[in-house]
Amino acid sequence: MSFNDILLLLVCGGISGLLAGLLGIGGGMILVPIMVLVFTHQAFDPSVIVHMSIATCMATVLFTSTSAVLAHHKHQSIDWKLVAMLSPGLIVGGLVGGGELFDSLKTGWLSLFFGVFIFYSAIQIFINKKPKPDRELPGPLGVFSFGALAGALASLVGAGGAFITVPFMVWCNIRPHVAMATSSALGLPISVAATVGYLYGSWGHPNLPPGSIGYIYLPALACIISISIFTAPLGAKFARKLNVNHIKKIFGVMLIFVAIFMFDESRKAFGF
Repeated sequence: MSFNDILLLLVCGGISGLLAGLLGIGGGMILVPIMVLVFTHQAFDPSVIVHMSIATCMATVLFTSTSAVLAHHKHQSIDWKLVAMLSPGLIVGGLVGGGELFDSLKTGWLSLFFGVFIFYSAIQIFINKKPKPDRELPGPLGVFSFGALAGALASLVGAGGAFITVPFMVWCNIRPHVAMATSSALGLPISVAATVGYLYGSWGHPNLPPGSIGYIYLPALACIISISIFTAPLGAKFARKLNVNHIKKIFGVMLIFVAIFMFDESRKAFGF
């Protein structure tokens, strides 16, 4: 990679770590388009660029989330009972979504799918609809089903799942700060399951560049986590001091631009 590519990944790694600690997200929503630009600049095979970007970003979630979880756990912000309830479904969904399903999607459809969910996440941030005060978590089957859906969707877009788990927890009247902290912990089972799925689905792929293990590009992974593991605790610290609602709205605007970028990538992949 060129010096500019490495510098860009380092900066974005720092930002993704902050976002992981602050909002409970793994940073994939920001990192994927950056990865697309870097991998395009390196002239990787166009048929695997988006897949590699998403898979590599998800692999970073494992390290970034771990750092954020340790910081949140110190302040007892994580609902570990809820983590235990949701994890089985998340693991199943992550394995299914990250395996053959992820590998079978063409670049155009994968870019479009990513763009749609990023745009949806941005709209949810701006709506900020309040839940009914008497709403609670569903039963075991409902929690498992939601976890499986969240794990599958997260593995397809390379995110830690906060874009769907945080709204769900808040909808069930979990306090926002607890929901964001807990979503950091939920990123661990999602990232592990999805990464295993990516490796299984892409093992031996003929179009992958040197330095990759399946769809995961190790040099980019190393650049990002070398910074994100240090900035994630800072984000967790800021989460207890800043007005997170204002920050979420700024992040929502960023997501809209990311969605537009991925829609354009989808358009180019389809040849329009």
